[in-house]
Amino acid sequence: MYYFAFASNLSRKQMAERAPQARARFSAVLPNYKLVFAGWSRSWNGAVASIRQSRGDRVLGGVYELSEQDMEKLARYEGDGYSVTRVVVFPDTGAALEAVTLVQKGQKDEGKPSPEYLAVIKQGYNDWGLI
Repeated sequence: MYYFAFASNLSRKQMAERAPQARARFSAVLPNYKLVFAGWSRSWNGAVASIRQSRGDRVLGGVYELSEQDMEKLARYEGDGYSVTRVVVFPDTGAALEAVTLVQKGQKDEGKPSPEYLAVIKQGYNDWGLI
């Protein structure tokens, strides 16, 4: 299955720890969504990333190919606050592709992420050549 990663799961190091069989495939764009920081994470000491529908916006990310087992591990790691959601992304090739991603449940208030969390996200964007 294809998994659309954004934010900290773009980090190839982090994904290797969370989903060891995952294989990075290509960068992609998720149209009509925006990246938000919401809720609170004790482990990150701040708000964490999610996506919300937003007409005209887009989220840059990467697509991993992973097994059902690794998707289950990843979902367990993210916890009950996230749900697996089907999305349509557009890889570098331009052809639409169905993938799954993890989205925060409910409409949590937006907040500020920690500098450490932002550093992992930045590294992930660098890993994929997105910045």
